[in-house]
Amino acid sequence: MSLVASVRRIFVPIHPEGYPFIGLFAAASLGLGWFWQPLFWVGVVLTLWCTYFFRDPARVTPQQEGLVISPADGRVSMIVPCQPPPELGLGDAPLMRISIFMNVFNCHVNRAPVAGRIETIAYRPGLFLNAELDKASDDNERNGLLIVTDEGERYGVVQIAGLIARRIVGFCQQGDALEAGERFGLIRFGSRVDVYLPEGVTALVGVGQTTIAGETVIAQRGVSKRPHFTTA
Repeated sequence: MSLVASVRRIFVPIHPEGYPFIGLFAAASLGLGWFWQPLFWVGVVLTLWCTYFFRDPARVTPQQEGLVISPADGRVSMIVPCQPPPELGLGDAPLMRISIFMNVFNCHVNRAPVAGRIETIAYRPGLFLNAELDKASDDNERNGLLIVTDEGERYGVVQIAGLIARRIVGFCQQGDALEAGERFGLIRFGSRVDVYLPEGVTALVGVGQTTIAGETVIAQRGVSKRPHFTTA
C-alpha cells in the first residue's frame, strides 16, 4: 500500500457541517484548560470524538439494477410492515419499513438508497425520543424524502432525530436527481433512518445486522424469498 493510500485510510475527510462544532469543542477545551488542566485533556478527547463523528469517508456503491442500498451507517433495529408518513403521499396501505439506528459513534452522513428523482421533501417538527423506539417514527422530528426511480417505483426515506440529535440537515432540493449512494443529508448526533419499500421489493437484511451507508445492500427487487437472519 502506498504512503498516500495509508494516510487516506487514517485521515478520513471531514464533512464541512462539522467544522463549526469541532472549532467550538477545541475552543472550549482551551478555555476549560485555563482554569484546570485536567479539563483540557477531557476537552481534547471530546474534540477528537467530534472530529470522528463528522467523518465523511468515500464509499463504493453496488451498481446492479434492482438493489436498495443502506442510507445510513448503523444497526438494523426494525423490519416491520407499517403505514408510511402521510406527508410523503405513499398511501394508507402498509409498506415494509427497514429502520437503521445510528449511535453517536456511527458516521451520520446519509446516502440515497436508490437512483431517482426527489418528488417530495417534507419536514415535520416533533419530539426527541429515543430513536430506537417504534413510536419515534410518529412522534419525533423528521425529514422525509420521496424518491421516484426511472421505473416509477416510489421509495420513502425518512431521517428521524433522536434523543441527542437536534438538527436534521438536508443537502438536496425537491426535483433533484440522485444516484444510488449519493449524499443527501446528515443528522446531528444520534438518530435513525427509515426506508419504506414498494411492493415487489424484498428486505435482505435482518434485525441486529450492521450496515454501511452507500455500500450495504438492504433490499432487492424481484427476490421471492427473504434469507433467514438471526434476530439480535
